Amino acid sequence: MTSTTMSKGANLPVVAGAVQAVLGWRGGAGAPDADASALLLGADGRVRGDGDFVFYNQPRHASGAVRHLGKQRDAGGTTDAVEVDLRALEPGIERVVLCASADGGTFGELTGLTLMLLDAGTRQEVARFEMEATTETAFIGGELYLRGGQWKFRAVGQGYASGLAGLATDFGISVDEEAGAAGGSEPSTAGFAAPAPAAVSPVAQPAPPVPAVPPTPTPRLVKGEEQLPVDMRKRLSLRKEQVAVSLEKHGAAGVTARVVLVLDASGSMSFLYSKGVVADVVERMAAVAAQLDDDGVMQAWTFASHPARLPDLGLGELPEWLELHGRVGELSLFRRSKRPRKGLRPGQVDMRAVGIQNEEQKVIAEVRTYVREHPATDPTLVLFFSDGGVYRNKEIEKELLEAVEEPVFWQFVGLGRSNYGVLERFDTLPGRRVDNVGFFAVDDISDVPDPELYDRLLSEFPAWMTAARQLGII
Repeated sequence: MTSTTMSKGANLPVVAGAVQAVLGWRGGAGAPDADASALLLGADGRVRGDGDFVFYNQPRHASGAVRHLGKQRDAGGTTDAVEVDLRALEPGIERVVLCASADGGTFGELTGLTLMLLDAGTRQEVARFEMEATTETAFIGGELYLRGGQWKFRAVGQGYASGLAGLATDFGISVDEEAGAAGGSEPSTAGFAAPAPAAVSPVAQPAPPVPAVPPTPTPRLVKGEEQLPVDMRKRLSLRKEQVAVSLEKHGAAGVTARVVLVLDASGSMSFLYSKGVVADVVERMAAVAAQLDDDGVMQAWTFASHPARLPDLGLGELPEWLELHGRVGELSLFRRSKRPRKGLRPGQVDMRAVGIQNEEQKVIAEVRTYVREHPATDPTLVLFFSDGGVYRNKEIEKELLEAVEEPVFWQFVGLGRSNYGVLERFDTLPGRRVDNVGFFAVDDISDVPDPELYDRLLSEFPAWMTAARQLGII
């Protein structure tokens, strides 16, 4: 069996009935130790109780399906492992999140940080995911998840600055106050290791202790919110709060940025438009702009064979914008007539002019031109959604390499299809002073809870801001 080398966001089916997730690293003098752990989650993305957290101080799940195997050290480095018997998982468990925490430092102090997935029966390596880290003290390396009756593995590579306690509370674990005592304002893993009192509160406790996490950040109030329908306004308010929490978790509380939205409108996307998936994505991204951008306005593009600028999206116009432009992929997509389409309303794009192929490099170039011609005090965050089919790899690579010195971070999100080409490999491309590109993919973005989506969406942007500021790019 040949092992698959994975990039962030990539996924593959899991054939083995039981697997081992092996975290490997190397550390020199003074480097921290690391510990592997696992969270068993239901359909709501949360644990059922604190017993669904398997780690060094609670090494075996009550079902016996998940076990912490412990560390092994040799001349090549250190490993820590968790074994998951997928056949023995209880009904209702749909995800097993494979986590790690750093004890006494950050993951950036370790080298060779790798998550390997092994067939537990044969001990053969199935997949390998090499990760990069900076200031994170907790990490989600990957996850096993159930989709259509088939277990799959996804490479995640998402870091937390709030330690194991912050990661665990995000998924519904109760954490004792002592868990944050050793690390000042940030929770540390020390509280989890203490033998008494137990760091993981018993499920039977009538009242769980207060989690050692910071107060919920205050969402920004943006002009136009008051004009939204009540249900949309409620969703927006909650989502802004979740965006603020994600930013604070990654050390970027209070930052501001210009937000640009780019939507794939190639032929294969038509189903996602017709089912309202793209419209839902736009509404969720409006919360990112509302929290990051002072005026809450997003610039927007669509693209296929050619790019097309869409009207700016302000919060007050969100329902109308979605009606006119959120279903843009349906408008005359496959009609070949050269006559202008009748019935187009002001600002709508006739998709016959945009075409049906994937030419990402053209819209990347157009967005770069816009940023140069409209300089802003704040950096720019581009949220770029595509369902794959990338084939202009050299042209895309050229555009994004040239953009390294520009005050723009490009966050690409894959919407279920495969073949994302150079976008999947960009984290490992050499020759850049700073990593200006993030990428992850999901099978069905509609099934991804808002907190998880915003965490993935914003996991690399704060680190880029820090590096870009140090280098004088922003």
